[in-house]
Amino acid sequence: MTILIAVQGWDPAPWLERFRRLGVDRTVLDAREPFDPAAVRYAAVWKPKPGLLASLPNLKGIFNLGAGVDALLADKTLPDKPIFRITNPDLTKRMTEWVTLQVLFHMRQMPAYMANQKARQWKPLDQPGAHELRVGIMGMGILGRDSAEVLMRLGFKVAGWSRSRQSMPGLEAFAGTEELPAFLARTDILVVLLPLTEATRGILNRDLFGKLAQNGAMGAPILINAGRGGLQSEADILAALEDGTLGGASLDVFEPEPLRPESPLWLHPKVIITPHISADSTPDGLVSGVLKDIAAFEAGETLPNEVDRKTGY
Repeated sequence: MTILIAVQGWDPAPWLERFRRLGVDRTVLDAREPFDPAAVRYAAVWKPKPGLLASLPNLKGIFNLGAGVDALLADKTLPDKPIFRITNPDLTKRMTEWVTLQVLFHMRQMPAYMANQKARQWKPLDQPGAHELRVGIMGMGILGRDSAEVLMRLGFKVAGWSRSRQSMPGLEAFAGTEELPAFLARTDILVVLLPLTEATRGILNRDLFGKLAQNGAMGAPILINAGRGGLQSEADILAALEDGTLGGASLDVFEPEPLRPESPLWLHPKVIITPHISADSTPDGLVSGVLKDIAAFEAGETLPNEVDRKTGY
């Protein structure tokens, strides 16, 4: 069975090498080179060129090499074939590491301490304990649930919000637009792991920030976004930081990417920026997972990571 590798924005070479090394019983094609479209049965892709997948007459399945499928679904010519998201325990754990790092970073006043270090100031600051802080996670899929579990273990009061209610021991669960205001009102640190859909685009705006708790142990609330750049308004984040509606932000995603050099976010003292690396995982682990999923699909198994095109994830 032939697999086509079509990757944009990343170096395709490591992906091709790993698919060829780990998928020894398969033919692996590079979309940048001439190939027979009729030979392709599966496509492993990241932001493929619009129209590419539609040109494959015998395509059986599409395997997205990242967690977000918004760029893929934006292709108006996308064929009606099953799409599968990446699922990998290492990816999940790395996202949880990043989320936990950012929550602790803000809780322990590290942006202020780093500024004090540069100024050579010895200035102890008040630091609330985890049990005093309310973390709210928007997006309770695999990534959100794992992050919630670890944060609850550390003693944080954790709530989750999603389109449909996702219950787990110790979690305060909220669901739907009607419960979003109550979720925000009890949140000191907002962690965003939402997919980008028509319903979520631009959701992180001044109106939402104003509904976050303004009376928590940290004072102004904190925004942590590792979902998608299209969820947030950069201008609204900056304005909310300046007027005190937000006390700080950690941002791993932007629109467009990379973040433009002239963005004021780069040098803002209350902002932590990382270059879309929150869930970076080892390519070997991701590729082996895709190959296992292809084998299971060929065996007629139902894969839990199939994308629902109606919801966008």
